[in-house]
Parts: sequence; C-alpha cells; structure tokens
Amino acid sequence: MMIVGLTGSMAMGKSTAANHLKNLGIPVFDSDAAVHALYEGEAVEEIEQAFPGVAQGGRVDRKKLAEAIAGDPEALARLEAIVHPMVRRKQRDFVLAEEMRGAELVILDIPLLFESGADKLCDAVIVVSAPEEVQRQRLAARKGMTPEKIDDLLSRQMPDAEKRARADFVVDTSGTIPESRAQLDNILAKLRQREGQKIDVWRDLDV
Repeated sequence: MMIVGLTGSMAMGKSTAANHLKNLGIPVFDSDAAVHALYEGEAVEEIEQAFPGVAQGGRVDRKKLAEAIAGDPEALARLEAIVHPMVRRKQRDFVLAEEMRGAELVILDIPLLFESGADKLCDAVIVVSAPEEVQRQRLAARKGMTPEKIDDLLSRQMPDAEKRARADFVVDTSGTIPESRAQLDNILAKLRQREGQKIDVWRDLDV
C-alpha cells in the first residue's frame, strides 16, 4: 500500500486537492478534522488542565485557546505535545484500517507534514503550491484578513520554497481547478506504478 502525504501552505488549494482525491474514491485522512474532533472530545480535559479556562460546555473554545497561546512559542509547544500524539494515533488507526480493507493507496492530508516529521512516514509527498502573489490575493479575499495578519500567519509557516524542495511531487494551483486536477491525476498514475515501503513503520509505530 502506498502512503502519500499531502500538504501545502495556507490558501494554496490543499482542501480542493484533497476533495478531488476523495471524489476519486481514494481514502483521505483529514488531520484538521481530527484536531477539531479532539477539541470536542478526547483532548478537552488535558488541554483545559494545561490552559485553564479555554474549555466550555465540554469542548475547547478555539478562539480562547488561540488567545492563550498567541505569541508564546512555549505554550504552542505544550499544546502540540498534547494534540500531535493523539492525531498520530488516529492516523495510524486509519492507515492500518485501510490496509485491512485492501486499499492500494491512501492520502494523509497534514498541514504540518514536514514540521511534524510525518514526511518520514510517507512513501511520497505531494505539495500544492502557487506563487506568493497568488497566495496573498487569496488570503486577502478572506474575511477579516489584513496585510499585517497575512504577514504574521505566513511567518509561522515553513516557507513554500522549502516545501517544494522537499516534495516528491508539486501541484501548481495557480491556474484553473481542472488544471490542478489534471496534475493530480498524472501524479496518481505515477504513484500507482510504485510499491509502498512505509506500512511496516506504521504497524510498529508506538504513539
């Protein structure tokens, strides 16, 4: 089974790419959705202990949590130490369940794929990318965005150039959606000709 990582910086079109892959019938693990579910269940108690006052009604208030960690790298590291292992366990369960179902290829949609070291658990990595001016235009169109906020958000992410350099495949999303889909289809055709090697790593993963 091929285990493929999908990542990309903000406003690069990763969600659109993931949706296309899902529509093709490929199993896709949505790491953002997993985190949101943890904020309403398994992670609530531990996060509240680490950041008192951020949980209400049995769920983490994401706005309050963001305020609690804003500008504090140590607080962010504490949060990641709680959440990342939980997400990795869910990724492992997903991969092993899909292997049992006989899936030939699965996608791990992980925004912080390189930052979290998850690229080492993937047979190949796809990065969605677009020129910076396109990215900034897309971000500026989002509600509440200012140039200062965009600068701040982008400063927290691994540079797009580094992600492209570390990718096995890059999808240029600066064109039309059909053009991006065609690139993905070509990549999938190449991936299906490969044999995955990382499944044993997931079987032995201790998280």
